[in-house]
Amino acid sequence: MRILRAADYRTMPWKNGGGTTTEITVSPDGAGLDDFDWRVSMARVEGGGPFSGFAGVDRTLAVLEGEGIVLDIAGRSPARLTGASAPISFPADVPTSAALISGPITDLNVMTRRGRATHTVERLLVSAPIDIRPMTATTLILPLDGEVGVTGPATARLGPRDTLLLGREVTELRLEPARPTTVFVIRISAPD
Repeated sequence: MRILRAADYRTMPWKNGGGTTTEITVSPDGAGLDDFDWRVSMARVEGGGPFSGFAGVDRTLAVLEGEGIVLDIAGRSPARLTGASAPISFPADVPTSAALISGPITDLNVMTRRGRATHTVERLLVSAPIDIRPMTATTLILPLDGEVGVTGPATARLGPRDTLLLGREVTELRLEPARPTTVFVIRISAPD
């Protein structure tokens, strides 16, 4: 069980140079944009345009703040993604572009390299204590807009946008929000 504090996240340029991303964590540690197994980050999107391509990678996006975006993913109908929407998953190696609905947004971006890892992203509104069962090699808990107490193998408090990183050995965890809070649960599995 490891806590990653929002104040310690690393900011870097987008692969296409069109903006910046705040890297929450990456595996293996220190991996770059071309050699990660999985990566979790946040990006501030100031304008519409094409997404960076990542060969052999699957990605999931969720809107953290702002009105939202409309994603144009090759081979699909345009998808409207807002802060109330379920996260959307798509291949990161197909042409994708986005148009902002009304002003800048911040998004959550989870990427896994095919053959090395898979992932799911769940958005929960937590208003009372809830038990989370990690069930995968790596589970990340990210409260968006409020503090969350955590009890399990250890006790901790997560602030907004802090991340709790759990390994397979953690089998159960209780989240206790100070007030109703949106929490993202990211599960990353390695292939068998």
